Amino acid sequence: METSALTRDEIISHLNESLEVEFSFYETKKPAEALVSMPYRDQLFVLDWVRRTSSINIAIGYEFLLRASEALGKLGREMIESWLLKAMDNYDRHGLGPALEIIKDMEAFIEDGRERRSTAFFEEYEGILTRFVHGLSGRELRLETTDSAIPFTDSETLYLPSTIAQLPDSKDNFRLYKCMVAHLWAQTRFGTFQVELNHLLSEFPDRQLALGCFHTMERIRLDACIRRELPGLYRDMQRLSDHLDDEQETIPEYARFFLQEPEATVQTTVELLHELHDEITPATRCYQGCLDPIAVAEVRTARIEREKALVRHALKEMVEEHQRIGETGERHESRFKIHTEDDTAHDMRFAIEVEGDARVAPPEHIVNLLTSVMLDFGKIPEEYLTPAGDEDYDIRQYRQQESVAADIPSGTCEEEGAFLYREWDHRRKHYKKNWCVLRELEVEGGDDAFYRQTREKYRGLILSLRRTFELLRGEDKLLKRQPSGDDIDLDALVDAYPDLIKGNEMTNRLFTHMHKEERNIAVMFMVDMSGSTRGWINDAEREALILMAESLEILGDRYAIYGFSGWARKRCEAYHIKNFDERLDDHVKRRICGIEAKDYTRMGAPIRHLVTKLHEVEARTKLLITLSDGKPDDYDLDYRGEYGIEDTRMALYEARREGVHSYCITIDREGKDYLPHMYGAANYTVIDRVEKLPLKISDIYRKLTS
Repeated sequence: METSALTRDEIISHLNESLEVEFSFYETKKPAEALVSMPYRDQLFVLDWVRRTSSINIAIGYEFLLRASEALGKLGREMIESWLLKAMDNYDRHGLGPALEIIKDMEAFIEDGRERRSTAFFEEYEGILTRFVHGLSGRELRLETTDSAIPFTDSETLYLPSTIAQLPDSKDNFRLYKCMVAHLWAQTRFGTFQVELNHLLSEFPDRQLALGCFHTMERIRLDACIRRELPGLYRDMQRLSDHLDDEQETIPEYARFFLQEPEATVQTTVELLHELHDEITPATRCYQGCLDPIAVAEVRTARIEREKALVRHALKEMVEEHQRIGETGERHESRFKIHTEDDTAHDMRFAIEVEGDARVAPPEHIVNLLTSVMLDFGKIPEEYLTPAGDEDYDIRQYRQQESVAADIPSGTCEEEGAFLYREWDHRRKHYKKNWCVLRELEVEGGDDAFYRQTREKYRGLILSLRRTFELLRGEDKLLKRQPSGDDIDLDALVDAYPDLIKGNEMTNRLFTHMHKEERNIAVMFMVDMSGSTRGWINDAEREALILMAESLEILGDRYAIYGFSGWARKRCEAYHIKNFDERLDDHVKRRICGIEAKDYTRMGAPIRHLVTKLHEVEARTKLLITLSDGKPDDYDLDYRGEYGIEDTRMALYEARREGVHSYCITIDREGKDYLPHMYGAANYTVIDRVEKLPLKISDIYRKLTS
């Protein structure tokens, strides 16, 4: 039975509530009269969007109301939603005037919509394309837009047009985006930039012609690589090229044959270029883009210097760990061999051998470095295998360069070191795009006396925790429903018994088996550094982190520690205390001691930032553990209360959707009122007395990871 439509008085009551002003304040009540004649579902749809838009600005809600009946006829519900979201996004970025222009000029939006139906927009597909390129092997690449319609890469960043409209269907234009990304990735993965292009081109009288010939032959070689490794994508590339009638190059058939051989490298292209540069007519494909030798040279030169220093420093650290000291106390010089295995379609694999010892798999950050070096040279140069001396490099300088060159999310602020993150507005039921500005800062190291005092204070507890965590490290796991094993799985047998009675084939997975399982866990500790933690709460947080760090060093789980604070949306802050690849050395200990209370507790942006860091770590289980003393709060009154709770809840939901399990440990006695809504009923602990925090945290962690 269909619900009857709302009456005129009911509609006016809803509008008064949404607009937060007497409806008679406006000159006309015609919009209300128009709503009376609508079907019930349309009435609810319009009133809902009046409420959502008015929560941003009453004028936007009222201007929509004036046009609601016309919009339902011309746009339909889905397009109305896009229309209003565009207006609200414009309000966030540019203010009320530009937002009202979008509402008032419905025809312009309709015309823009017709164009958008066939156009692929980078901002819409950025997430998909980023995950796609990160799933491919080789150096981790970033995606950014360029004003040009022609894509290119500097060997670390893929620059793509902001829109593609070469084809009549938006799905085909998206496929073209994907093919562009694949071809630019192939240039970095299969060695196009292992030659110095500027030097190579200087050997030819016509530099541009030589560059065109080189690029054409490299495209033929790379297409063959993609055909072998990504055959489905290669077929898409050829279909798009045929559809757009790409011009065909002129090249001798024997040269094409050599370029398509599996053994072909960029040196094959260089040799053929010297031989055939005056016999080739260059041509490009729709997905091919262009080459920028100058941009590549600048980025490649800086990267080679940086990575050489980082590799040699990493080997130095390995020497310190594996150093053999003879009876005389003299240190022996260590010699390294690096064994490589290139799976082509998958990531490169490395094993490091020290002085004839058994080969060991290097840590992930060293694998990433060696992979990048291999892509630049096709091998690991001998000079990289000499461990750095104590005075060879200021390694902090190169690590800072690496962090700048590393994964910086698309949409970062132009200001160096700032990241832009969206924020969930529960009133409009949509995100505010690029709303929060977050900067990553480093905690200034304090006096490590606090660390020593804490270890002395909890000496007995630390010994007990170490014994507990040592047992946890070697704990056997009971695997159920196995095809063979040590004992009968009674639960599986009971489940399978009905099949036996019915005469059906019964499963053979009826056993249990004890298995020593390797731990594969990465945990991010997110520490509240808001002003309310000043004093004994701050002391308890630092003590808890010291106990956890001491325990985790025994357990071997990878962990990172970051603090968070801020002051309104343009000054969100994440404080680096320990990265996943850092050891618990004196620098980290001093940073833990240097944790101090700052400003407010805007949680959404720091959660999104730290979850991004967790994504960079390969681990089967990923945890985000928050230590806090209260609910989300900020100087910006708009963030307090329901708004901040809903944004934090959405950030945690995004993390869970990406495979990150979140847990909160709080000393806020009112936490039971809001934490179940944010974290879930079983994903938080309220500690009634702050002094219990150091005693409880290790026990909570053990239960979470067992």
